[in-house]
Amino acid sequence: MAVATPLMDKLEILAEGAKYDVSCASSGSFRRNRDGIGNAASCGICHSWTSDGRCVSLLKVLMTNSCIYDCAYCINRRSNDVRRVMLTPAEVAELTIGFYRRNYIEGLFLSTGVVRSPDYTMELLIAAVRTLRQEYRFNGYIHLKLVPGADPLLVREAGLIADRVSVNLELPTREGLALLAPDKSRDAVVAPMQQVNRLIAVNRGERRESRKVPRFVPAGQSTQLIVGATDESDRQIVTLSEQLYRRLDLKRVYYSAFIPVVADTRLPDRPTSPLRREHRLYQADWLLRYYGFSAHELLDDRMPNLESDLDPKTGWALRHLDLFPVEVNRVDYETLLRIPGIGVRSAQRIIWARRQGHLAIDELAKLGVVMKRARYFVTARGRYAGECALESSDLRSRLVTGPVPKKASQLELPLFQPLVGDEAAGLISGEL
Repeated sequence: MAVATPLMDKLEILAEGAKYDVSCASSGSFRRNRDGIGNAASCGICHSWTSDGRCVSLLKVLMTNSCIYDCAYCINRRSNDVRRVMLTPAEVAELTIGFYRRNYIEGLFLSTGVVRSPDYTMELLIAAVRTLRQEYRFNGYIHLKLVPGADPLLVREAGLIADRVSVNLELPTREGLALLAPDKSRDAVVAPMQQVNRLIAVNRGERRESRKVPRFVPAGQSTQLIVGATDESDRQIVTLSEQLYRRLDLKRVYYSAFIPVVADTRLPDRPTSPLRREHRLYQADWLLRYYGFSAHELLDDRMPNLESDLDPKTGWALRHLDLFPVEVNRVDYETLLRIPGIGVRSAQRIIWARRQGHLAIDELAKLGVVMKRARYFVTARGRYAGECALESSDLRSRLVTGPVPKKASQLELPLFQPLVGDEAAGLISGEL
């Protein structure tokens, strides 16, 4: 006789299995509380600190780690010897509400392995969310995974009850998917993404006619790409992301550095995970979405991969030194965004501050400009503050290591390895 697995043991196993899916960091949804429990805020739900200083979280869990597929990179693949468990729709709802009432979470990210068939699995996911929405009247943020190959009617139903949906492409090319996930079809993965995009457009038109029409996936859709499991170049990955943003209006493409969690002869033998490459891809993705860059500007046939020691914008600027330096008091907003060390917010502040008068070089840092990079690419009132000329052979090394400090700095504890170059400033300010 089989022994039932305690609920908290299931949760421990399924939460561990869900950690490899990173496409759940934010929402952008607003769901007002109308006689129910909780609400979804447009500032987002994530596992880290938000821009306004709040730490927010969500229950991130699989419905089951059983799966009919045998993807080489997945810890829950059919041939892997792991303990298999499954939550019922009622248990998913019970856990979510229980954690919410204890103020542990603000929403739910629900993914799953595929059991029996895509349609059957999708029905289970929808049943769990419907229980939350209808029986518990839960208005909080819910991110729901769509199962490739599921019936379009189920995809539509999922979009009406979730704030965000996602289908993970996982691998950038058909060839990579055929090699590592032969049970999956690229067309089956892309089809629900295309359907969601069409339904979002239809819903927007219907809501312009009547606000009583329910929202369809108000926070949009996202996807995830595994970096380093196959041999695609950064150019292929960035170009694919650009196409997804333009053609399917995705909110985010998430990048997950390949982690060798299971052994397989089809997988690359890498001693470490390509985390630096993942970081550079996120920076390039930021340039696509907010800075007006295109994929072919960042990478081409001569340079198919991003540099590991320089952020993508600085690398682009070094390849286009003929465009610099520029006078910050004269150039337009789009040009400001292309200057290393000037981000979206600091560019907006410069535009605003210029209305009060011409800016001096010493005032730029107060506006959020990262001067250790920007100093080499700008002038202010005709003054150039770079420690070497743009034509100097030392420019690249100075941008990699940063300027030599003029004053003695506090010694670092030997147990910690501080970030150097542009890493520390980028993490704090977000400026590229």
